Amino acid sequence: MRICGVELTSNDAVVCLLNLEDQRFNIPDCRVRKLTLKKEHTREDLQQFQFEFTKLIGDYKVNKVAIRGRMLKGKFSGGAVGFKLESAIQLIADIDVVVLSPTQIKSALAENALPISFSDTGLKVFQEAAFTAAYAAHMLK
Repeated sequence: MRICGVELTSNDAVVCLLNLEDQRFNIPDCRVRKLTLKKEHTREDLQQFQFEFTKLIGDYKVNKVAIRGRMLKGKFSGGAVGFKLESAIQLIADIDVVVLSPTQIKSALAENALPISFSDTGLKVFQEAAFTAAYAAHMLK
């Protein structure tokens, strides 16, 4: 099963693909590390973002998308644009999308420790939250 982990930050959707096959994880190469919504946030910009995300999911034959959830209020709450991006992803037809809270991710990591350290994955530092969301989604299914 191939899962695309997503962390939403500002105008960006940081992505990381994680594949589990025969009890072995691998990180497939991906042409992008993040997708960006243009600054104007118009309807057309959101549709373009949704199209690009759909194309990415289709090209890499992703079975599920795991979005790292954000707080609704408080010091670490998510911004309005991030919630627009989340809804654009959730409304894509025929894609299984799950939003995992930081607590769910932390719990999954506590029960199933990462088999290797993140620094050994070859991913960029800013992809760590997307990677852990994808890993947690594999462990919680």
